[in-house]
Amino acid sequence: MGSTARFGIHCVSPYHPRMLADEQIAFFRTQGYLIVRGLLDVQACEGVRARMWEDLPARVRDRLQANPVGPFAPAEESTDSVRFRQGYRWLNRALGVSPAVIDLIYGEAVQSIAAQLLGGTLRAVTQDGVPMGSRGPAWPDGPVDPALGTEAARGVYCTLPYGDVPKQPPSCHTDGHPMQLGVVGLLADIGPDGGAFTVWPGSHARLFPLCALRYDQPRIPYYDHLPSLRGIVHSPAYLAEVARLNRDGPAVACHGRAGDVVFWHHRLAHMAGHNYGDSIREAVLADFWRTDFDALRCQPVSVDMWADWSEAVRSSDGVYSAAFAASQGLPGGV
Repeated sequence: MGSTARFGIHCVSPYHPRMLADEQIAFFRTQGYLIVRGLLDVQACEGVRARMWEDLPARVRDRLQANPVGPFAPAEESTDSVRFRQGYRWLNRALGVSPAVIDLIYGEAVQSIAAQLLGGTLRAVTQDGVPMGSRGPAWPDGPVDPALGTEAARGVYCTLPYGDVPKQPPSCHTDGHPMQLGVVGLLADIGPDGGAFTVWPGSHARLFPLCALRYDQPRIPYYDHLPSLRGIVHSPAYLAEVARLNRDGPAVACHGRAGDVVFWHHRLAHMAGHNYGDSIREAVLADFWRTDFDALRCQPVSVDMWADWSEAVRSSDGVYSAAFAASQGLPGGV
């Protein structure tokens, strides 16, 4: 097992701490996400990308460099949950515990903002520890459970270009594993149609009270003799609200340049964007929570959703300018 790195102690980021302005905090509180431009060191992003490509089998790497359009051919696929390649998805979760990714996404530049939003003491991460996908699955034939044993970031998540596939409607969800704050770091430039992390602004406030638990999602275990019901349990009200979000939007694709970072509330509706561009979408995903998170999970959803966050977030008036909203991709700057 590698050495443990506690936030605020382990940090090789060349950037000084970044503090959010009141307007940025207000936007995050009201809309549930915040894009911070140029937060990550671009050379460090390039280093993580290089590690991602080096980890591929040579035949797959050569093909993608010549023609990145998906899907993966059957001979190129990997169903290993730590190094997954299937369809248009390419996920390297092993890199989530590597020093390169930890120094990037848990470095001082990101950590200072996460601490400003969450308050308290942030959890520790473990270099070269247990990556996501090592334990699970969440249910038979379902995804691995990121709540089990993951000791740092989720990993590097890529989406191959769709090519000539007809455009598909957006389909949002919320994550089922317990966490407080999500982070998506752009490792390469991503255009508006390039598969960017996509969010439904303000949906966190609509969905939070419709969940049975404050941070978790209840699950029904799988039984061979009772196979008809399994997996995450959602209330009818939650499912109806998700259907309304998919129908009415608006959805915002958080596209941008390498080094940009998206911070998002754990109950924000989101999806991995459809990639109709001509290059692979490459991003690193990570979760943040406080050391007292286990106690916070016991609070009911009837308690103010911001009670577990920093004083700066709790006291924010939620007011921001139309110009700032436009800079965040919000349609009409509402």
